[in-house]
Amino acid sequence: MENKYKSGFVAVIGRPNVGKSTLINSLIGQKIVIMSDKPQTTRNKILCVLTQENMQVVFIDTPGIHKPLHKLGEHMVKAAQNTLKEVDAILFVVDANEKVGGGERYIMKQLQSTNKPVILVINKIDLTAKGKLLPIIAGYEKEYRNISSAADMSKKATGFSAVIPISAREQSNLPALLKELAAYLPEGPQYFPEDMITDQPERLIIAELIREKVLLSTRDEVPHAVAVDVDEIATRKNGDVYIRATIYVERESQKRIVIGARGALLKQIGVDARTDIQKLLGSKIYMDLWVKVKKDWRDRERILKEFGFND
Repeated sequence: MENKYKSGFVAVIGRPNVGKSTLINSLIGQKIVIMSDKPQTTRNKILCVLTQENMQVVFIDTPGIHKPLHKLGEHMVKAAQNTLKEVDAILFVVDANEKVGGGERYIMKQLQSTNKPVILVINKIDLTAKGKLLPIIAGYEKEYRNISSAADMSKKATGFSAVIPISAREQSNLPALLKELAAYLPEGPQYFPEDMITDQPERLIIAELIREKVLLSTRDEVPHAVAVDVDEIATRKNGDVYIRATIYVERESQKRIVIGARGALLKQIGVDARTDIQKLLGSKIYMDLWVKVKKDWRDRERILKEFGFND
């Protein structure tokens, strides 16, 4: 019997620093999603497309579900909640080395209301003793069933559709994850061209790679107050690429932090970002970075729309 082509949309959800972005990048084979241990790193839905001979999986890296403190936060939560309703399956990624906490329980409660297949992906098994893995799995399954029972006493408690231990960093057991995921995808067409790996324009990916370096270089409130806009991309006659981008913050004090003493931090951000962007574009990069203040931009609807945060 001929195998039918499968295709579908899969949400990737989990707490910060559990390896969601590393997982997506490893599956796609290229760095598209930025990585940081800061909460709410992802601000927009990002589609990453994996096309194989027998299926096409569209992974959606979603903003985290959290209590919003401003209009940007409201946008992010709404985007995440809407995504969970629209997908064919959900990957719930957890860190094998972290205990089940309030953040995981909150996410599991949200997942119970979706009626979608949920695959528990236990990441970072390369850092975990083998004897500890089964108790970790049992603990998550028990928590999920308890939440299911509490949600609706009239129904039988439901568990995860599957549990797959992996190491995203080492790319261990990813074929098993894809094989399991295929069982929950419907038969369907190839939604995107074979050579397409993301729906994000090049300009936005570059902006995100720059923002990642700011996140990794700063702390406290500064990372959350940062937005990046790419003002110009130009290819020179010799094939080199010139990029001019602006880093926006909300306060003059934040601007001083991002620039650093004698411009040292801003220069380092540019050096680090240029490395990733050169890998993305396959060209030598020349980049000018500027830092400007847009006061309280996270609470201003007009500016949010300018930065691409549309419902």
